[in-house]
Amino acid sequence: MAKPKGKDKSNSGTIALNKRARHEYHIDRRYEAGMALQGWELKSLRAGRINFGDSYAIVRQGEIYLYGASIPPLISASSHYVADDRRLRKLLLHREEIDQLIGAVERRGYTMVPTAMYWKGNRVKIEIGLALGKQQHDKRAAEKDRDWGREKQRTMRAHNRAA
Repeated sequence: MAKPKGKDKSNSGTIALNKRARHEYHIDRRYEAGMALQGWELKSLRAGRINFGDSYAIVRQGEIYLYGASIPPLISASSHYVADDRRLRKLLLHREEIDQLIGAVERRGYTMVPTAMYWKGNRVKIEIGLALGKQQHDKRAAEKDRDWGREKQRTMRAHNRAA
């Protein structure tokens, strides 16, 4: 008996999150971009094999590219093709968005960091954030706020159980 044609659950949702970018940078604005990928890269992404913690986006000849993202190939993917897991991958944006990003990077000193990668239909989308680096005291303050929020939740839960 054939399977019903429903939505494939492995094809929806988040592929990877870059939590390090949220810790290291103040992210001001986010853009959704497509990616120009090869077939073996899509197979690896379906298997959840990506590391883009150290990656960032760069500008080359008026185009935006993702640099430093590692998508290791599957062993079963292609034997006749030598895969480069850290190649430059072109990001697909509208010209107006590219111009805004280039202006922010060149004039105001922003960095373009990937914050998330996810499926949108059958396409891979990447969320690029315009970011400024945090200073050490900013990181400490954010960690202190996070710890205080956790402690507050514990106290409220304990108080509600006792009541």
